[in-house]
Amino acid sequence: MTAAVDTFARDRLPPPGQLPEFLFETPELQFPPRLNCVVELLDRRIAAGEGGRPCLLAPGGLRWSYADLRERVDRIAQVLVRELGLRPGQRVLLRAPNTPMMAACWLAVVKAGGIAVPTMPLLRAVELRAILAKAQVGLALCDRRLAEELAAAADDAPQPLRCLLFATGEPDSGAELDAAMARHPEPFEAFDSAADDTCLLAFTSGTTGVPKATMHFHRDILAACACWPRHVLRPRADDVFAGSPPLAFTFGLGGLLLFPLSVGASVLLLERVTPADLVQGIVEHGVTTLFTAPTSYRNLAAFGAQLRASALRQCVSAGEALPAATRQLWREATGIELIDGIGSTELLHIFISADEREARPGATGKVVPGYRACVVDEALRPLPPGEVGRLAVKGPTGCRYLDDERQRQYVQGGWNLTGDAYRMDADGYFHYQARTDDLIVSAGYNIAAPEVEGALLLHPAVAECGVIGVGDEARGQIVKAFVVLRPGHAPSAALAAELQAFVRSQIAPYKYPRALRFIAALPRTGTGKIQRFRLRDLPEEDPQP
Repeated sequence: MTAAVDTFARDRLPPPGQLPEFLFETPELQFPPRLNCVVELLDRRIAAGEGGRPCLLAPGGLRWSYADLRERVDRIAQVLVRELGLRPGQRVLLRAPNTPMMAACWLAVVKAGGIAVPTMPLLRAVELRAILAKAQVGLALCDRRLAEELAAAADDAPQPLRCLLFATGEPDSGAELDAAMARHPEPFEAFDSAADDTCLLAFTSGTTGVPKATMHFHRDILAACACWPRHVLRPRADDVFAGSPPLAFTFGLGGLLLFPLSVGASVLLLERVTPADLVQGIVEHGVTTLFTAPTSYRNLAAFGAQLRASALRQCVSAGEALPAATRQLWREATGIELIDGIGSTELLHIFISADEREARPGATGKVVPGYRACVVDEALRPLPPGEVGRLAVKGPTGCRYLDDERQRQYVQGGWNLTGDAYRMDADGYFHYQARTDDLIVSAGYNIAAPEVEGALLLHPAVAECGVIGVGDEARGQIVKAFVVLRPGHAPSAALAAELQAFVRSQIAPYKYPRALRFIAALPRTGTGKIQRFRLRDLPEEDPQP
């Protein structure tokens, strides 16, 4: 039974008939009815006498042990409960780059019985406003450098938002949360959560631009740690993790917080993740395990000589399809075979993968123990090896959209349908083919075409527009916009650059159209819907659709 006092999340779970089938077929997936995942990830480590082990690292010499982290987590949890009046089940928005304080805030919210709502630093007010409304967020913890956009979003939010700002590194009495933490040195007893209480709302924009919130339980967090890391990554306590994905992405949350904590390892958290920054961090901090996207690996390959001389031994690729050429380039540059994998926000983390020994060029991998997967047709009938169809997955984690009709599309017949087209070979390896929806995956980021269109339409020169993803050697895909101008505006390179800059000012910069073409009219259906597939077929020399 839920222990939550605020039943917002419980009341908005999909009905039982729309949930996937959940599988708990191995001993490590047998969870007790009462469970707080932070106790398992953090408190038990210290109870075992390992509080002095290094845990969170950052450039500039910041170094927290497991005991240091728990002290800060407990102080934040005390502030949440005693000063902000957090009720179990209440949502808390988190906004910060990848820093030790961001990690501590996530753990504190969950330990106190709240629901963490992490957000990417790049999000603008319009995107944050949608999250505040969807999750009905009343509390927030925010890096003070990122307060402006959140404040703008809160002005139009459907309910008041109480926000405490915190400093980046060492405690700063001038920051509200830091000052409040100083008033609460006492330990915090973890809230007695139910295993199936929601502790995380992870947002994904999907293909429509309307945000979807995926609901994950305490048991889901531990299930993710028990499957792919244990059977594929096989991390060690002396490993040092690092990478580029934000903690607001479940790829980053797992790889840069949950998985290392689950084995007592340490993490280097980097705010800046340019290739040079990553290489410097890897070399200076003895990083052994790297998480990033194929685009990043292509850029990092130029530093092969430095990386070969470093402690790096494991490299995980996810977030977009891994080209065989990138795998080969990385192996030639570093001597390391990439660990590829596919996961989703809906299922929390990776469910198909292969380790270094079993990796095959062009293949994502095999089903991770604890999960089942198959390729199915439109009627959910399994297809034989070699045929392309829809990827269907089930396991200990699965899709639970918060109060969203799109649940019916993602979950069918007990299966999670990821929106990916795959084929499986005779040896059980899954080979990615394409997305089955309009989601644009560029350099590991998911970008919804309608959201970019909406930003373009705010510009006074734009009458209509259509956005698609087109192939790109470096990024997998890039966003391409087709723009119809209002009377009085003429196509030009200067206007194209102005529109690109305008989109970057309206929504997260990585979503802007890297290619832009002016056309006379958009191809539409008889009911007025844009026919995006026809945009792909427009001849470059003919500006007419």
